[in-house]
Amino acid sequence: MKKIILCLCLCCLYAQLNAQDSTKYNFNFNHIALSVTDPARSVAFYTKLFQWKEITKRTALQGIRWISMGEGKELHLISILKEKAMLNKAVHLSFATTQIDAFEKKLLALKIPFSDWPGKSGSVQMRADGVKQIYFQDPDGYWIEVNNDPGKIIE
Repeated sequence: MKKIILCLCLCCLYAQLNAQDSTKYNFNFNHIALSVTDPARSVAFYTKLFQWKEITKRTALQGIRWISMGEGKELHLISILKEKAMLNKAVHLSFATTQIDAFEKKLLALKIPFSDWPGKSGSVQMRADGVKQIYFQDPDGYWIEVNNDPGKIIE
């Protein structure tokens, strides 16, 4: 009888441990961190191009700089690790703007090379739904997409 009770208790405990978590979590995007070789160069790139502001970092670690992307979202630039990040175009940051044509002119003025998705230099991608996309790389080779998708623009 003791074995049966012990077996039932273990089964109940197992079932309780494996029950689905019914907690509803509320998540918001907070930040993205990029491994960079020269934080000053990366800060200059992102603040000049996107008009974001550098903010005080809340860490004592050296070699890290933080940028506000607005609305509580941040970009953390980290130069602590010395391995170079190797990414293809499928792994990219994406931002939407209502000023895609002006942004393309800014890329040209800053001499930042850009392309469409297949890689045709100086070309803008046009999705089937009419959204324009521009692809370019930051100083460490991270791919960035800027588009004019009205569904992704918060005003």
